[in-house]
Amino acid sequence: MDHALQHFFGWFGMPSVGLPAVFISAFVSATLLPVGSEPILFGYTSLNPNMYWLAIFVATIGNTMGGMFDWWLGLIASKRIKSVEVTTQGRLREWLKEWGPKMLLFSWLPGFGDPLCIAAGWLRLAWFPCLIYMFIGKLLRYLTMTWLLTLVPDSFWHQLGHWLHLI
Repeated sequence: MDHALQHFFGWFGMPSVGLPAVFISAFVSATLLPVGSEPILFGYTSLNPNMYWLAIFVATIGNTMGGMFDWWLGLIASKRIKSVEVTTQGRLREWLKEWGPKMLLFSWLPGFGDPLCIAAGWLRLAWFPCLIYMFIGKLLRYLTMTWLLTLVPDSFWHQLGHWLHLI
C-alpha cells in the first residue's frame, strides 16, 4: 500500500511525506467510520503553508473518493437486495429523487453525508454528476474549515498541546 501511494504521488510530482496521511484520513473520514480529517489537514497546512492548495486538493480528492466508495456500496446493495424497499420514508425518498445529485453538495455534513452518498448509490443516481457535486461540496467544506481554524490564535493551540501532554 505504501509503495502504491508513493507511486501515485510521484506520478503527480507531489511529495510523499505528509500528503498520503492527508489523503488517507480524508478517504477514511468519508466512509461510515467516525474519523475526522480536518485536524490532519490543518496540521499539514500549518507546517507547510506553501503546500496549502495542494493539500486542500489532495484532501478533497481523497474525501470525494471515499464518498464515491459509499455511493458504490449503495449501488451494490441496491442490486443485491432487489426485494427490499429503501428504508427511507416516502417524503425523504421523493426529496432525494427530486434533488438528485445536487443533494451531494451536503455530503460533507457529519452523520448525514455518508448515508446520503450511500442513498445516492442505492437510488442509482448517475455517478458522474454525483462525483462533481460531491467534489464541490467537499472542497468548500475543506476551504471553510481550514480557514476557520486559522482564525484560532496560536496560543490556544500551544495551550491545548500542553494540556494534552499532561494527560
